[in-house]
Parts: sequence; C-alpha cells; structure tokens
Amino acid sequence: MNLRVINFKSIASAPTKQPKLERLENGHWNLPTGITMVAQEFTVDLNKPLVFQVGHLGEAYQEWVHQPIISKERPRFFKSDFWEFCTRTAWWMVPLIWLPVVCWFVSMSVNMGHTLPQISLMVIFGISIWTLIEYIVHRFLFHIETQSYWGNTMHYLIHGCHHKHPMDSLRLVFPPTATAVLLVPLWNLVKLSFPPSMAPALFGGGLLGYVIYDVTHYYLHHGQPTGDVPKKLKKYHMNHHFRILNKGFGVTSPLWDRAFGTLPASKVAEKTR
Repeated sequence: MNLRVINFKSIASAPTKQPKLERLENGHWNLPTGITMVAQEFTVDLNKPLVFQVGHLGEAYQEWVHQPIISKERPRFFKSDFWEFCTRTAWWMVPLIWLPVVCWFVSMSVNMGHTLPQISLMVIFGISIWTLIEYIVHRFLFHIETQSYWGNTMHYLIHGCHHKHPMDSLRLVFPPTATAVLLVPLWNLVKLSFPPSMAPALFGGGLLGYVIYDVTHYYLHHGQPTGDVPKKLKKYHMNHHFRILNKGFGVTSPLWDRAFGTLPASKVAEKTR
C-alpha cells in the first residue's frame, strides 16, 4: 500500500531539534504525543484538549487534519470529563443498543399483516437506502472543506478527528446519544414517505444498515481479515485514509463509488498512464 507522505516540515517538538519518530511494524509512522503542529503562526498542542484549538488553524486545517498520527493512544478532546466521556463509544455498544430497536420496528410491520418475504424485501430495501446515505454523508458532509473557526471545529468533531487519529478505537463509531437525536427526524420523514405498514420495516432496515456500517468500519481499522473480500475492503478503506482522500467514500461497499465516479484507480491503471 502506498501511504500518504507526512510533511514533517510542519512538525516541531522544540525550536532547536527535530522530533524523534518511531516506525511501526506495519510501516506507519508513530508521532510522539508531545509533538505540536505549527501552521500560520498557530500551534496545536497535542497534550491539551484539541477541539477548541483546531479552529484556529484556518486555511491550514485541511492539511493538518489529513496528516495522520498512527497511534492507539487517543487524544483528549475536552477539558470537561463529562463531554470527554460523551465522545467515547466502544464498538459493541452500537449493536447492543440498536439491534433490539431494529427488531422492534420490523415487528411493527409484521404485526400489521406483512408476510416474511415482504418483510425481507422491505428490510433489504432499507439497507440499500442506507448505503446511499452512507456514501452521500461521507462524501459531501464528512469531507466538506472548511477554514472558519467553527467550521473547522465542527468538522474535526464529526470526522476530522478520525482522519487525524485513525486508530482511536473509542471514536470510530457514532455515539448512541447523537444517533438517537438524528433518528427522530429520520423516522418522521420515513412515516411521511411510505405507507404506515411499510414504514417501520423500511426504517428498521435502514437502521440495520447503519449498524452493519459502524461495525464494519471498526473492523476495517482494528480487525485482521483473512478472507479475500474483507481483505479487499480493508485495503479499499485504507487507501481512502492514506493514499487517495477524495475517492473511495463507500465503507461497506464500493457500489456507489462506481456509480458516481469516485472509485480509486487501481495501481496497475495508474502505472500505465
């Protein structure tokens, strides 16, 4: 895999000496936690809460946030212990909380008289709709280019932190509280768009798609796939992080990248150009 080259000129640990860098077994670089990043006369101190610092980077934020720090040591976001706690979620919380909700919504459609084949089709359709939502949100919201203070701050919170610290295991899945807030308007939208007996199963399918997405995303970063398909999917996602940032927005599947022309070119195709 071709890794994205980190611009070490923008890194400084002391005015008179270069920082000590450690190369990991997987070929990535591990930057010491005391290193600070300098851009436009503003220094981000990685030893202090980050969220309200990154906004000051201005136009330099996009370059800074896409220079990953490959370390399992997670940064601190907030000075407040309460808000810091709210940003951390173990991956297993996602299926534990949301799979029972999926079952409840699907059972609503079952109780309204739909057969098992009908329910299966509705759930599959809901999952398919989720894959499109996954692609659109990742491409147009998670990778929006910001430069204002609050734009940078919000982007860092929702996705920038994941590109800066891609191995932070407690910030890979969406916090359940935030998910619950978003589900309320989404459920109301589904109820308005589909017949009452179909809406619950479709919504349950979409929610199941989200669960599959978040669990898959965690596995692609921290799992060691042995099968051909998961190996290719992991490579596909790692390319998005370390090689081609503006392509490969699908996580559970490259389907919509193929449909919308954001499928990364293969290495063979690149060499023949």
